[in-house]
Amino acid sequence: MTASAPNTPCYLNGQWLPLNEAKVSVLDRGFLFGDAVYEVIPVYGQQLFRFEEHMARLNRSLTATRIPNPHTPDHWLDLLRELAQRHVAAGGGDDQLLYLQISRGVAPRQLAMPVDLAPTVFLMAQTLDAALADERHAGIACVTAHDFRWERCDIKSTSLQGHVMARQLAVDHGAAETILLREQPGGGGPHVTEGASSNVWIVLEGALIGVPPSLHTLEGMRIELLRELAEEAGIACHLRPINEDELLRADEVLISSAGRELTPVVTLDGEPVGHGSTRGRPGPIYARLHEAYERAKRSPSL
Repeated sequence: MTASAPNTPCYLNGQWLPLNEAKVSVLDRGFLFGDAVYEVIPVYGQQLFRFEEHMARLNRSLTATRIPNPHTPDHWLDLLRELAQRHVAAGGGDDQLLYLQISRGVAPRQLAMPVDLAPTVFLMAQTLDAALADERHAGIACVTAHDFRWERCDIKSTSLQGHVMARQLAVDHGAAETILLREQPGGGGPHVTEGASSNVWIVLEGALIGVPPSLHTLEGMRIELLRELAEEAGIACHLRPINEDELLRADEVLISSAGRELTPVVTLDGEPVGHGSTRGRPGPIYARLHEAYERAKRSPSL
């Protein structure tokens, strides 16, 4: 995504102001502990994409962390629509990512969860990076690594140190993303969990296979979307564990996220992905899903 300019409009605790003027207390628990959750919602042509699904995931994260939801869905929708409009008025693009963060609030430093705090609410927008479209055309390089993050990756928490370290592993090797693998309970060798900021898919024998939601993976908004798009395109789709061997011998490897949408992986740990004429290139299943994705994002639900 493109970084926000300093004068980009943002929202903080009921006030609209330039991003470079937004301030939070050093005692905010989001700053002290990462005691906060967030969501990232795509906007296409100033229309929010799959808003209800994002709100449902936000509620799951808030419930898991015992942070009260400060707004109703209708209030969130009004705020986010206004944010998107203000971003365009300030010179931003129609296609955006809306970032919203809710921390538990401001309190004296202690680990236990204080009660009756006013949550800190922060919203900002970023124009979608045009360079990501080039990645979707040419494909990206990924590396693999052991998943060293905590056990509650299903919560979209701002405590992202493990994700930062995982992404840096990719950067250190000239790659775009790190695909993480974790030993499964009971053995069976390493299995795919997710990327540093993406869900992971493979194609085997013409079928699209994704990792099912668990405590070790975030339930990405594109999981259900890709199941719908696969059905539309006549592609078999399954959610089941993916072991390391299947990842390495897959016909195609894809990642999905709000910013990268659906992107093909063309090299993995320095080796070309796939077989035959599409080895090291985006494959035919990706091409069909990409076409369906483009249609879907121009027909958003809200």
